[in-house]
Amino acid sequence: MPDKKKLAIGIDFGGTSVKFGVVTPHGKIVKKLVLETNAEKGPKHVIKQIIKGVKELQKESRYKFTGIGIGSPGIISIKKGTVENPPNIPGWGKVHLGSIIEKETGIETFVENDANTAALGELIFGSGKAFNSFIMVTLGTGVGGGLILNKKLYRGETGGAGEIGHVSININGKKCNCGSVGCIEAYTGNNYLVEDVRELLGMNKDSKIYEILENDLDLLTPEIISMAAETGDEFSINVINEIGRNLGCALASVSNVLDVTTIIIGGGVAGFGKRLFESISSSARERVLKSLSPRIKVIPAKLKNDAGIKGASALVFYKK
Repeated sequence: MPDKKKLAIGIDFGGTSVKFGVVTPHGKIVKKLVLETNAEKGPKHVIKQIIKGVKELQKESRYKFTGIGIGSPGIISIKKGTVENPPNIPGWGKVHLGSIIEKETGIETFVENDANTAALGELIFGSGKAFNSFIMVTLGTGVGGGLILNKKLYRGETGGAGEIGHVSININGKKCNCGSVGCIEAYTGNNYLVEDVRELLGMNKDSKIYEILENDLDLLTPEIISMAAETGDEFSINVINEIGRNLGCALASVSNVLDVTTIIIGGGVAGFGKRLFESISSSARERVLKSLSPRIKVIPAKLKNDAGIKGASALVFYKK
């Protein structure tokens, strides 16, 4: 076991924000910091933001860091610490993120796919502790996934396993940022979702969303949709149910392939709550093999928005 006096910096790097946490070996976050990713400014700027956050935490002499763990979108080379073609982060090809951060900060750095770190966080500190195997889904700017099989993270041949957001549910469907069509991310990722809802609101003028936003649809977010649904707004309820149906369809395919029936859902869109979870469960049960249907469990992530930070810290404390 790691020295309890030592701490890790866990970094959850996403399309919108970079979240930093000073984390103990038992998963307690003793300090947090959030910076904007500013992804549209390109990889050099994003890296500067990550370095800026780490150096800010390094200013506090009471902290002794044994390592940095980074959860990043994209395909990750564990040994080299490289990040390749992260979706929703424009301008990236292949970036040696781990070595750059290590050189600039002087702290040993480990990099893993962000959805994989969320899965590790739930396995070690959260809802996944009770299960040998589960499918982790993170709903945010994109749709990420991580696979825990027999208490271990399954990465696949190149580290890209678990890309649930790019399971296609429609061969003639909507274009996804990954270049394919019909991906579940193109129906449930934040950016796609908000764009679709704005368009549909043109035919649903009586929706409570207009009242909440005072007719300024530029302010629309998933949180606003959730607020409207809580008032009984039929349009918003239907939006959430449709998200659940689509996700359940994709997850049924994953469950059939892996023979894994526990699904843990985290990320911002998971804040739609019970209504979303029931819709996902119902849709998945309808579509999996009959032998799997009674075993399907869809449960919320325990760590919520801290899953990425805590999972990233696990890369430091529980590295093999």
